[in-house]
Amino acid sequence: MIKYFQTEEGVLKRVDEAKKKCWIYVEKPQEDEINLLKSMNIEEDFIYDSLDPDERSRFEKDEDIIYVIFRIPLFDNEDSDVPYKSIPMGIVITSDAFITIVSQQNDILNDFLSMKTRNFSTNKHNQFLLKIIERATLYYLKYLKEIKRISDEIQNQLHGTPKNEEIIRLLNYEKSLVYFKTSLTTNDIMFGKLQRAEILALFEEDEWLFEDIIIDNKQAIEMSKIYSEILTVMLETFSSVISNNLNLVMKILTIVTLILQIPTLVASIYGMNIVLPMQNSPFAFIITMSISFATAVILGFVLFKGRWFK
Repeated sequence: MIKYFQTEEGVLKRVDEAKKKCWIYVEKPQEDEINLLKSMNIEEDFIYDSLDPDERSRFEKDEDIIYVIFRIPLFDNEDSDVPYKSIPMGIVITSDAFITIVSQQNDILNDFLSMKTRNFSTNKHNQFLLKIIERATLYYLKYLKEIKRISDEIQNQLHGTPKNEEIIRLLNYEKSLVYFKTSLTTNDIMFGKLQRAEILALFEEDEWLFEDIIIDNKQAIEMSKIYSEILTVMLETFSSVISNNLNLVMKILTIVTLILQIPTLVASIYGMNIVLPMQNSPFAFIITMSISFATAVILGFVLFKGRWFK
């Protein structure tokens, strides 16, 4: 899918065809759309790299064309297991157009399309690039806070008896944090190189914006590391709790078996076909059972006082 947009008097409007200084929005392009992009002198490899879910962040300049790929956060409603992940976004800056290439719809570009993001213009390509990067970084921070909130809710649910479903959910969110941490780190390296390369002609306010983006990105890296470590410790703690609960149950069952062994032993002895004490007494059953019960109670009391049940 390819759409064309242009800013007119501060308002983003959709146009029917590519115009000078327009924004070309490309989402999961088909073969004919890829051929159209190639006719605009865009490298074919870059197009496919922008759609590769494992592509790393990088940039390059080929004559007057600037190619940038960086990873953006994505909330995928259709993936119930790992809803938070990251995908690459490819951006091509030419003298006449600003082109974004993504494999699927995302909140970052939707905010620009719906004008939730203000003060941007398709005529200012370098500034537009920074605005998109800034928005992606803010969404990283937003999604990280969401993951932290959901993890805390799951942790509260696990304070009782840990369940497999909740533990698996925590594992999936830990996986999301690993995705975020890796993507943010590669973005940070690319942002630093892009800033030092000075291939973007930036005004002073744009340079300050770039500095803020780098700072926010580093903050997101630290947050993802901290949250990931917290989840790791949490999962290890729950594993210890489950193991401890299992040991406690096994200990109680062992003690109960030991106590019940006394009446069982007496019943086994008096079940033998030999001459036994009190076998002719009408009170033999009551006496033997009373002795067995009393012995079991005494043993249970001794074990209880010895804190074997704790």
